[in-house]
Amino acid sequence: MTESPRRSGEYPEPEQQPYAFSYGGGGAYPPPPAYAPPPPAGAHRRARRPVALIAAVAIVAAAIGGGTAAFAERLAAADSAAGGNGVTGTNVSQSSKGTVSGVAQAVSPSIVEINATSASGESTGSGVIITADGEIITNNHVVSGASSVKVRLSDGKTYTADVVGTDPDKDLALIKLQGASGLKAATLGNSDDVKVGDEVVAIGSPEGLTGTVTSGIVSALDRDVTVSKDENPGQDQQGQGQGGGGQWPFEFGGQQFNGDTGSSKTTYKAIQTDASLNPGNSGGALINMNGEIIGINSAMYAPSGASGSTAGSVGLGFAIPIDTVKADLGQLRAGGDG
Repeated sequence: MTESPRRSGEYPEPEQQPYAFSYGGGGAYPPPPAYAPPPPAGAHRRARRPVALIAAVAIVAAAIGGGTAAFAERLAAADSAAGGNGVTGTNVSQSSKGTVSGVAQAVSPSIVEINATSASGESTGSGVIITADGEIITNNHVVSGASSVKVRLSDGKTYTADVVGTDPDKDLALIKLQGASGLKAATLGNSDDVKVGDEVVAIGSPEGLTGTVTSGIVSALDRDVTVSKDENPGQDQQGQGQGGGGQWPFEFGGQQFNGDTGSSKTTYKAIQTDASLNPGNSGGALINMNGEIIGINSAMYAPSGASGSTAGSVGLGFAIPIDTVKADLGQLRAGGDG
């Protein structure tokens, strides 16, 4: 076949393709297809950077979210372990924790009024429920020599109680309600953790005024307080015409207060508080701001010879440390030594 001669300029000569090459004796590869001009340097980086940044932010957010979730789970678990309210056994809500009203609301159902009748007359004191079936801690001098003991709960319900055991050396007694169940038991704290200046709440039945709440601070620790071991008809009586000088007798620093403690006496280390205590607070609770019992109120100072309205608290009250109580519970349950 004879090719037709090309006319000059009809078909331009193809340009030499620099990429065409032979391999293994084969023919030349076809020239690469035409591409758009490459983007300026750094364009791909700028295009991809937002994507990378979004991914990094997502990872960080996930990490923060996971940490928050883990923290929330730990917080929920701790709250659940504490009965859902932050303080086991006291129902102190998180919103009212650390307030006098919150502590009072939580612990008042665990504080009772005790009326003891003996040959010497009637006396009124307080007590702390420590078991749901009606074990109650109080002072020995509240029930000492009693022929009958009546207990009134914060809701007004009354029970007859038996004296289980007494320890005159520590001025402690354990009584048990007859036929009780489902009561609100108080949470016993640790008095070793108490510090001077800590806020405290006292709950009791001064002068028969059930469920009276006062507050103050811990004024001192390890006060050597001496009280009578024997029945004392002047202690915590109401309606007997007794003045402040005849109630709650105790000794401190070699001096007698509120009357003669007698020849049979005992000394213990006490927590001093300026929370107002009055006759009838004996055996009641001294409570920290977490709603835990840290002491059993046991003695108060009244001005010598005071009577009537001047016989009340002047900010010098004493409580038996709760660690002493816990250490004595086994002995009290076994009948004590009184």
